[in-house]
Amino acid sequence: MNHNKIVRMATLAILTAIVVVLQLMGSFIHIGPVAISLTLIPIVVGAAMLGTSAGAFLGFVFGLVVTIACVNGTDMGGNMMFVANPPLTVFLCLLKGTAAGAVAGLIYKALSAKNKLAAVLVAAIAAPVTNTGIFCAALALFYQPTLVAWANGTDLLVYMFVGLVGVNFIVETLINVVCSPIILRIIDAVKTKLA
Repeated sequence: MNHNKIVRMATLAILTAIVVVLQLMGSFIHIGPVAISLTLIPIVVGAAMLGTSAGAFLGFVFGLVVTIACVNGTDMGGNMMFVANPPLTVFLCLLKGTAAGAVAGLIYKALSAKNKLAAVLVAAIAAPVTNTGIFCAALALFYQPTLVAWANGTDLLVYMFVGLVGVNFIVETLINVVCSPIILRIIDAVKTKLA
């Protein structure tokens, strides 16, 4: 096994551990009824450093941890979704995470030859847009009774865009946009020193 392959595997293993820890810790950081996911940061960084497949893998790990939280009740909203439709909830959790990582990787790959910073910024925006977009679409299409219960009499569109997506999405996106380029610059500096 060559040196580059070992470094890639070790980097992916470290990022995987960070994804798990951040997702477990993130379940304690709430704005309203929704937990803020810091996990998208290492997913975007991994997608930028290691490619689309690594981003998809890290997103899948994120989805797996979210699935476990939905099943065991740590994520109360996710547990309501799981009780309503277990197979769809598992599929949704895995899909939205995997897609967020893959989309971030594809965008970074497409833009990085022209401008790495712009590429990581757009990828950092695309990850939460993909993750939240898939979640909201599935909630609206397949979980109407759950959504109505969560809204507790509030107009469903207002609840989705203000209660579920609004502050949560803005905070996640801002954190991702601020942190991902900084972390990527540190990684590039370390790579340069090791080369």
